[in-house]
Order: sequence, then structure tokens, then C-alpha cells
Amino acid sequence: MNHCVLEVEVIDAPTVRYTQDNQTPIAEMAVRFDPLRDGDPPGELKVVGWGNLAQDLQNRVQTGQRLLIEGRLRMNTMPRGDGMKEKRAEFTLARLHPIGAAATGAPPAGNPLAPPPGRQAPAAAPTKVVKEPEPASWNAAPLVPDTDDIPF
Repeated sequence: MNHCVLEVEVIDAPTVRYTQDNQTPIAEMAVRFDPLRDGDPPGELKVVGWGNLAQDLQNRVQTGQRLLIEGRLRMNTMPRGDGMKEKRAEFTLARLHPIGAAATGAPPAGNPLAPPPGRQAPAAAPTKVVKEPEPASWNAAPLVPDTDDIPF
């Protein structure tokens, strides 16, 4: 099964177009994600959303925003100007999750846990101390009995 989850930054605002037959909205945007190794350039990817997701992209997403995206990754073969073909990755969006202050509606600065001005913080409920279970011991018993009896 092909399912990917990426944390990305939007580098091109979503653009919406419609199919000819039934006018289904299709949104496309370019995103950037962090490289796996130090010194490598960031990766860039085209993201495509269909139907209601296309409308959500157009209404809720803007350049510079951080997102967590879920969907499928596929490779497309594109013709280049010099006659050669080039493979490019395309991400088909299934779910969209905004990250940061814009996602929660919280102010970007200050203590996010502080109560709004003019309100008292609620009294903390007593907490119950729960003892963590012992981690499993994977080598607790040998696979072969520890005996020196040789049957011959």
C-alpha cells in the first residue's frame, strides 16, 4: 500500500482548475520538505488535491504555511524541451493538517498554556502516580536449552 505522511512548507499558493466533463475542482501547489541528511538540498514536490480537498486547499492554504499532508506518492513521466523524458514525483492528497498557531487559532507568541487576560487558571486536579511497567526482556530465556548433554 502506498501511503505517505510529510511535513512540508508551501512554496507556491494552490491554484484551482476544473475538469472538462463534470467540472470537478483540482488544486495544485508546490511544497518543500527538509532533507534527510545535512548538506543536502530541501526536496520539492507537486501536491494535487481533488474535489472538496481542492476547495480546502484554495480556502485555507497560503504560501509559507507549514502543513502535515497525507496521501499517495507517484512518479509521472514528463517531456522536456530537449525531447528527453523526465520523471517527477507527484503527491495526491488524502488529508491535510495545518501545523502551528494557525492550526489552533492560538496567538503565535507568549505562553500557549496561559489563560486569557482577566481569567483565573482552573485549579489543578490531584494527579495519581502510576508506576511504569517493567520493559520486556527479549533475551529472558534462551532458544536452545543450556545443557551439555550430547546425545551420542
